[in-house]
Amino acid sequence: MRKVPLAGAAVALVLGLAGAAAFSVASQAAGSSAAPSKTLVFDVVFSPFSPIAANNVRPPNSPFALGDELTFHDQLFTRGQHAGDEVGSCVIVSIPPDPTLADCSLVARLPGGNITAQFPAIAGPTPKDLALTGGTGIYRSIGGDGTLVEFGNGKGRLTLHVLSLVPRGGEA
Repeated sequence: MRKVPLAGAAVALVLGLAGAAAFSVASQAAGSSAAPSKTLVFDVVFSPFSPIAANNVRPPNSPFALGDELTFHDQLFTRGQHAGDEVGSCVIVSIPPDPTLADCSLVARLPGGNITAQFPAIAGPTPKDLALTGGTGIYRSIGGDGTLVEFGNGKGRLTLHVLSLVPRGGEA
């Protein structure tokens, strides 16, 4: 009868130590791999407007058809110095008489890696709210959000609130 309580105590001790060790390793991995979050701000010089008529069925009262695309290759600057670029495309998903709406994705190519984002866009200078969806290089474990503002003169501002995320499994 003494073997059962002793075996149970031994199992509980081993599981307790294993749990403490796993918690310690996960905490160390999270602490050492997480870079500080930061805000990146860029002045943007937009590329020329470039719509692509992808749908052969053209509505009579709209400059766009569902599925048409817009592509861009904009230049990014920080303090007057070239800091990278952003490339991407938007697919038109709603046309007049409803408000024109597009589903957009972009890749910001920066020193140290790329940052990817998605956002909905409506016509005009309304700020575009971006969801940061990942990255490469020093940005490989990021998330966050951002805003793209058009000033109306071919220029604008891109602000990215980059959050450092711990990868799944606690690995660096």
